[in-house]
Amino acid sequence: MRPFVLAPLLIVLAAIPLLAPMRAGAVESRLVHEGDADYRVVTIDLRADALDLYWRDANGAAYGSIEALRRSGESAGRVLAFAANAGIYDRSDRPLGLTIADGRTLRPLNTTKPHGGSGNFGMQPNGVFYVDREGRAGVARTDAWRSLGIDARVATQSGPMLVVDGEINPAFVEGSDSRKWRSGVCAPTPGKAVFAVSIAPVTFHAFARLFRDTLGCRDALFLDGTLSQIYTASDGYSGAPAMMVRPYAGMLAAFADTPAAR
Repeated sequence: MRPFVLAPLLIVLAAIPLLAPMRAGAVESRLVHEGDADYRVVTIDLRADALDLYWRDANGAAYGSIEALRRSGESAGRVLAFAANAGIYDRSDRPLGLTIADGRTLRPLNTTKPHGGSGNFGMQPNGVFYVDREGRAGVARTDAWRSLGIDARVATQSGPMLVVDGEINPAFVEGSDSRKWRSGVCAPTPGKAVFAVSIAPVTFHAFARLFRDTLGCRDALFLDGTLSQIYTASDGYSGAPAMMVRPYAGMLAAFADTPAAR
């Protein structure tokens, strides 16, 4: 027996979680440093796990929170692997734009042009994140959505677009003093959906730069700010502090027991 070998081995094993991303099923979660900020970045392998949109339960009541969705799944013996707020909503807690869940359109595409203080949703161009019935993900501009003829199983419309065809949205000011917690999504390949939330308040420009330069996304969509959080089974909640979070009108989520092929 050589007890002196054990201590170095324990040190190496203890360091492994710091060097490798944590996984829950096909959900990969990691911390990314870009510029002067940290972000929680979660990649969903759509070839292995189904990404779904949740707004209302079987009784027609809004889930309202990731925690309520997690508990609902738990009561049915399911494990929530990932969840994030799905976009911007109105004062009546309804999604502001296109909302498709399980192939059903719950809210129509919103092509209303901005009028004055229309908020982030009205910043142009806005867009749609989707997963089609073949399990392929993407981000499309709202003004191109109908012409693309995408048969979506899941879709959420939000705004503004962070990155458009490889370019940061020109509406963003690099030196802006508007900093908020922000969440967004892209699909660097059709088989992967990548979500990110800032760990501290950041500007739109800095957030867009993360998607373009670090995550390699040619198109990326802003989901929401201030109240944004991401949940993973491995890391819990990241993003805005709990006191900032209000009820959500929709969430994108993956359960560990729901494979892509259904």
